[in-house]
Amino acid sequence: MPEARERWARLHRRLWQPPRPHGEQPLERVVSPLELFYDLVVVVLVGQTAHHLSGHLTWRGLAEFAAVFTLIWIAWLNGSLYHDLHGREDARSRTVLLVQILAMVPLGAFIPEAGGSGGFAFSVSAAVLFAVLTLIWRLAGRGTSAEYRRSSLVFVAGTAACAALLASTASLPADGRLTVWLLLGLVYLAGFSVMIGTAAPGLTVTPALIERFGLLIIIVLGETVVGVVDGLAHEPANTLTIAVGLVAVVIGFGAWWTYFDFVGHRPPRPTRAATVQWILAHLPLTAAVAAMGATMPGLVEHAHADRTPASIAWLLCAATVVALGATMALAASLEAWSGDRAFYRPVARTCAAVGVLCLALAVVRPTPLPLGVALVVLLGMPWCVAVIRHTANDTGRE
Repeated sequence: MPEARERWARLHRRLWQPPRPHGEQPLERVVSPLELFYDLVVVVLVGQTAHHLSGHLTWRGLAEFAAVFTLIWIAWLNGSLYHDLHGREDARSRTVLLVQILAMVPLGAFIPEAGGSGGFAFSVSAAVLFAVLTLIWRLAGRGTSAEYRRSSLVFVAGTAACAALLASTASLPADGRLTVWLLLGLVYLAGFSVMIGTAAPGLTVTPALIERFGLLIIIVLGETVVGVVDGLAHEPANTLTIAVGLVAVVIGFGAWWTYFDFVGHRPPRPTRAATVQWILAHLPLTAAVAAMGATMPGLVEHAHADRTPASIAWLLCAATVVALGATMALAASLEAWSGDRAFYRPVARTCAAVGVLCLALAVVRPTPLPLGVALVVLLGMPWCVAVIRHTANDTGRE
């Protein structure tokens, strides 16, 4: 019996280890398949928000999208940071991620009606998810060293307050609930920024974390393809409709190209301000990519229209502007931004000029095919400038 108990104790220690302590974050590790599964579940929720926006291209629909998307992204950020800081490859860490996934599933089911009749259920489900996040962060902070204790408690308290406020919105009318969600997301992110920017010691952005953020962008970009396929599936197949759909896919490809050519797989500067900037700039970028995907079914549906509907043209063009701006904000946080000024400054100026042209395109509102082709050309301009700068630099070195 003592030998059996000892074997069981060894097995338990191996499978159910305590969370990795603060300050022992592994700087080199590979993103696990379970983390990828977690990200896919999050993207299912993102897809729900994009699908709802696609059918509600109004100011109200955009506000609902912004509020719900921000809460989902904050939850994803919480889970991703937790696993990077405290996760292990054991049964306990897998269980922690599974519990978060189980909390996300009902939340996703209530997204389509979150701004109306399903607001009560969404509020309660979101509160449960943030309560789960509060618990896992609190357990990770037990017994932490003195230098991390204050920041850990502040973060846990903020997440717990978020959960409580989300639960309290269940009794509010729809408009009031939406306003509180928007404010809550902004306040939470502001508090997060202050904590990361002032707490000691600072957060380290590891290669695994960089990969996670990039993978989320890639998976959310799949919403552009989903939107195109959905649009083509509901429209009669003809040359113009298919052409519009294919051009729409290239727009999404252009967004992918822009992100990974200029900022993807690159670390931010090892300063608090750059870390905060790098993390938070991914929120508008990811939201803009999802919003672009939300316009694709309508773009295909109106392939034969004399002009692209105003709501579709403005959302697609404005989302492209946000994606370009957020990409350059990310670039400004990189170590390479200062070390390669001759490359990044012209690219940033080109992105700003392209943004102005995108807004002008939204004003003109050509038919969907010329609109899509024009956006593809505009998205290609920063890349062309980058190629020219690289070629000039290579020639200068020779």
